[in-house]
Formats: sequence, structure tokens, C-alpha cells
Amino acid sequence: MNGRAAAGISWKPLLICPNADLSQKLSAVWRTLAEAEPMVESPRYLEVQPLRDLAAGHRVTLCFLDVGSDQERGLALVHALREMGIPVVVLDKANDPDLILSCLRQGAAEFLNPPFSAEQLRQALARLVKRAQAALAQARSGGEVYCLMRGKSGSGATTIACNLAFQLQELNFQKVLLGDLDPLTGTIAFLLKLNSNYSFVHAVTNASRLDETLWRGMVTSCRGVDVLLSPETPVDLVYEPEDIAAMVGYWRHLYETVILDIPGAHNEWGLSLARLCDELLLVTTNELPAVHATQNTLACLECGGVDRDKIKLVVNRYNTDIGLSSESIETALELKVFQHLPSDYESLQKALMEGKAVQTGTKVGRAVGELAEKLTGRTGAPKKHSLFGGLFSVFQSF
Repeated sequence: MNGRAAAGISWKPLLICPNADLSQKLSAVWRTLAEAEPMVESPRYLEVQPLRDLAAGHRVTLCFLDVGSDQERGLALVHALREMGIPVVVLDKANDPDLILSCLRQGAAEFLNPPFSAEQLRQALARLVKRAQAALAQARSGGEVYCLMRGKSGSGATTIACNLAFQLQELNFQKVLLGDLDPLTGTIAFLLKLNSNYSFVHAVTNASRLDETLWRGMVTSCRGVDVLLSPETPVDLVYEPEDIAAMVGYWRHLYETVILDIPGAHNEWGLSLARLCDELLLVTTNELPAVHATQNTLACLECGGVDRDKIKLVVNRYNTDIGLSSESIETALELKVFQHLPSDYESLQKALMEGKAVQTGTKVGRAVGELAEKLTGRTGAPKKHSLFGGLFSVFQSF
């Protein structure tokens, strides 16, 4: 085991250490590890936002943190880094048991005390890799998870998520979950005219002890699809990174397919979900401002460690007479368009007023069906229609 960990886990370390002697000694040992990436070093404690900016700008995946120089500020940074999903290795020359316990409670992953050695570092990294692999395996075994993220607000990701979930039933998926995981502006309850005393916040809070009895009380059934709603009023999420993996892992165990409407890539909640899913559907339109905003979203996803290969670009409300062409969008975003969805305002408005999925015979309904088939590789059985039914479908498509 060396600075570049096994199984695709690459350590890009940040060292926050006001103690110059401690910093120099750890840096020297780190440089002896084969293929070790250079450390990003800060000789002082940072406020949370500058820390976020520094971590995102350098794609930090690991932090060595001197807690002993200022225990109060050090412990606060342990908690902040843990919320960002960055494992923390605490440095403390005093080897204080009370401080170690406090660090554990804030989410520290490992502890190192001088004198530092290459073997000591290798063992710590090996333990970190093992835990990361176990969490990833738990979160990715079972059903498929598809996340829909807006490239720009108002792109229609929520509407697509709702319709995609019901289209999966048309493909004979028996167990489908539709989750509204936007803590601030979730609208699936409004679109489907649903009410519940519970939201995904309850699922996150109870992630480590979810069972079927508890879970059945949290979801609402809507025409055979289980729906997990967002809270009625905006909330500030309080969670541990492992809670997300545990929650998503439970859903994979319970469902064949999971459709999640998630917030943008400008916060750790959205990024964490994007990293855990199997496919990320990035939704935009062919308007110039939307494509520009989607460029920024892609940059945030890349800095946040989301695998670009699993991003599927969906261009919603696509109109060849207005806005950018498909080729121009692909050139601007350096990403192939996975699916076009046509502009079909009347059909969507009718479905919205009725609180239902858009009809499969409409232009946009057929396009969402094609999207479901392309994602899952499953083709729906052709339906038999009577003469009058066929005529009705023809007129309905106009």
C-alpha cells in the first residue's frame, strides 16, 4: 500500500498543521511513499468556507489535521471535514486519550503520533481503503440507482423523474422507489398531489436502523410506486457521510430500481448522492443560459469526484427551431446527448393538473419511455389495441 491506494482510491492529502515541527516531520515521511501525491499544506486553521474552497480546488480526498495546537478549532474542523466526506487523520504529539475520544465523536478516522514512519502511514491508509471499499460495496449491491440532477434550475428534472418512475412499471419492474431528496425546493408532493407526515429527512436520521416496518411508514404509495417525499418546509440537513451510504444501500436491497430527484452539484449532499448512484442523468435544455450553467455543474461534479463516465446528458424541451443544436451542446459540454425529450407543453400541463404521469401515447411520454428502455436495457412488450383504441392514439399524438 502506498500514497496511491488500491481499488481506484487515490489520496490527495491536505495537511492542516500550525505546529511547524509536526508538519515538517509528517511531510518528510509522506514523501517517502511511492507514487505519493504532493501534499496541500496549510500552516493555520481555516474557516469552513475557505476549507471547502481549498478542498474542492485541489480535489482533496484525505486530511491530516493537527488537533492538539488548538483543540476547540481542531475538533470543529474534524466535524466540518467529515461532513464534506473527507476522512480525517488526527495528529497529536501528546497522545491524549480524552482528546482521541472527542475526535472519534466528531468523526475522525485515524490517529497518528510522532515519531512518524512510512510503515505507520501505510497501515493507516490500508485501514482507510478497507473501510471505504466496504462502505462502497454495501451501497452498490442490489438494485440500480438513477439520480436526476438539474444542470440549471427549471430544466425539468423533477418532472422527468416522476414520469421515469412510472415508465419503469411499464417495463415490468415490480419494485420502484421515487425519492425527492431536495431539502429546499422539492416539489414531487405537489406534482403528484401527495401528503405524508414523513420525509427523506426521517430516513437519513434513521439510516443505521432502517427496517421494513419503519420504512413502510415513511413512504407513500402512488399507483404502485413507492414515493419518499421531501419535507414540507425547507430544512438544514444534519447527517454523517456513512448515513447516506447506509440509506442508499438499504434502498438497493429493497427495490429493483430507485429514481432519485437530487439537488445540484454545489453542495455536499447532492455530490454524495451523485457519487453513490449508478447513473447520473444531468438534465438541461438547449437554451444558451442553461447550457452555460450546465458547464458549471459539470465542473463541480468533476471537482467533487463524480465519475464522468456515468453522467448521462438529457436535453429536455428540445426544439430544433429555437436554441442550440444538439451538436453545439455536445461541443460545449464535451458530452454526448443521451436522450432528447421534446417540448410538449400541453401534455405536461394536463398531467400536472391531474396529478398524474404524462400519457405514454404523447410525444414526451414516448420519449421518456425510450429513456427508460435505454437506461435499463429492458424493452416493454408491445400492447394490443382495438381499432378504436388505435385511432384514439393517433389523434392523441397531435
